[in-house]
Amino acid sequence: MGAIEREGFVFHVEYSQIAKTAAIHVTKKGQFVRELTLPFEGIEPTQEQIENKIEEYLESTC
Repeated sequence: MGAIEREGFVFHVEYSQIAKTAAIHVTKKGQFVRELTLPFEGIEPTQEQIENKIEEYLESTC
């Protein structure tokens, strides 16, 4: 999965198949801002799960 850019933020997604947890690292202008986490089932988190988590974050920052 590549980086996702939205509203000046860049979201880098990593996940662990063993722990069934994804981490989304949020950066702005190259500086780390926050880590978002979410559980998932299956082999990897779905694009919808990732998009929903990013949308939740963006809504909370406004």
